[in-house]
Amino acid sequence: MSTNADLLLKLQGLDYQLVELERSKEYLPDMITTLQGEIKAAKAAVDEARDQLEATRLEHKRLELRVREKNVELERLKNQMALIKTNKEYDALSREIDHVRSEITAAEDGILAAMETIDNLGKEIEAKSDAFGEVQKRNGAQLKNIKGEMDSVGDKIKIKQGDRVNVLVRLDAPLVAIYERVRKGKGSGAVVAVRNRACSGCFKTLPPQLVQEIRRAEKIITCDSCGRILIWDEEGSG
Repeated sequence: MSTNADLLLKLQGLDYQLVELERSKEYLPDMITTLQGEIKAAKAAVDEARDQLEATRLEHKRLELRVREKNVELERLKNQMALIKTNKEYDALSREIDHVRSEITAAEDGILAAMETIDNLGKEIEAKSDAFGEVQKRNGAQLKNIKGEMDSVGDKIKIKQGDRVNVLVRLDAPLVAIYERVRKGKGSGAVVAVRNRACSGCFKTLPPQLVQEIRRAEKIITCDSCGRILIWDEEGSG
């Protein structure tokens, strides 16, 4: 590979790296937001389950209190049985006693359901807490790396820009002008190698004579189809 071709490839590599570094200024903050969001969501899942557990425990206590109150009321109604004098009073009191008993049964069923829910929520909180710990550890490490990378982006850009200047001063101005013009139109793929006697940018087959000219590397040759700068690479050209 000729010196010019080697320098052009190096220049293209630096330009690609600079583009990626500039892009990182946009996507790295987005990555941070995503990772922080995952941590927040995992913690919210634990908090929600804990809130449900607390609410269920309060409901359990409320139902226990209701059972005690209704049992007191039931004893009072039973004691009234000894004082009634008519069948009508007996029937009315019996209905009231049955109603209180049904309320006690419903409350006791609610207590059993609450106990089961409390047990399940305890297991759920344990699992979600473990998941939160894993997310916090994994994402925390990634956040540290990303934030460190963000802090170093500016320095990396300056270094790459310095390397780019060092390459540019070793290339003739007309050659740089061609490169910049093609890069502006084609982006990162301004310089491409000949692959199987074709332009690896647009895949157009090249005339044998042109292939030989590219191989001799006596001048810069561009693809008449896509405009990219063509170079010879002994490892991949043929």
